[in-house]
Amino acid sequence: MPARESFETVDGCKIRIMRAGKGAPLLYLHGARGISAWLPFMEQLSAHFDVIVPEHPGFGASDTPEWLDNVGDLAYFYLDALAALKLERVTLVGSSLGGWIAAELAVRSTARLARLVLSAAAGIHEKGLRKGDFFLWSREELVRNLFHDQKLAEEALKHEASEAELMTEAKNRLTTAKLGWQPRLYNPHLAKWLHRIDVPTLLIWGDDDKVIPAGYGPAFQKLIPGSRLEVIKNCGHMPQIERTDDWVGKIVGFAKEKSA
Repeated sequence: MPARESFETVDGCKIRIMRAGKGAPLLYLHGARGISAWLPFMEQLSAHFDVIVPEHPGFGASDTPEWLDNVGDLAYFYLDALAALKLERVTLVGSSLGGWIAAELAVRSTARLARLVLSAAAGIHEKGLRKGDFFLWSREELVRNLFHDQKLAEEALKHEASEAELMTEAKNRLTTAKLGWQPRLYNPHLAKWLHRIDVPTLLIWGDDDKVIPAGYGPAFQKLIPGSRLEVIKNCGHMPQIERTDDWVGKIVGFAKEKSA
């Protein structure tokens, strides 16, 4: 099913949105690399949900608003976007940076959420669990460290980015640095409020995640009441790309479960 592309203005900020499918709404929040294209995992999800994929303020074709200072700003922005788009009973899925945004949103309000899925989410810090510092990695180091299967890394490295793609990458990296440079990829105050999340929550991690180590899955699980952790074997930081069928299957199965 081809995705529809539109631009919506929320809080004075114009954002690009891709959307396809039908059924209950699923809002997907992307990671630090952005999300310029409709990808296979979105297509698979759209067989079960009305899938809505925005580019965050400061990323890709979306505006970079003056008010954007931290991840909390994006959490409030998406709460306003849920209202502006009249979305209710949403399955909110966030990957990496997007998982951090989703967690910050959920501690503020779950009024429009049905379920929450955090996939390899940033946002907290656990002593002894060192995150990969992708700000300091070369492009090759980054790509190799995103995947467990190095054949996928080799394929990704063969792609020569166009000038437009390089400009988008630079924009995305600048915004990511603004949001997560210091402290590195976490909010010191988030952990103490994760207990406020009161919707069913699924945590998904690859067991060979070199960016946000798999030990962060149990760390989140301890802090979010009733949350469940699923670890995908032989998988890196992007299970939605590396193990698409498994990742999508876990989310679809979770969404079909009856709430307690």
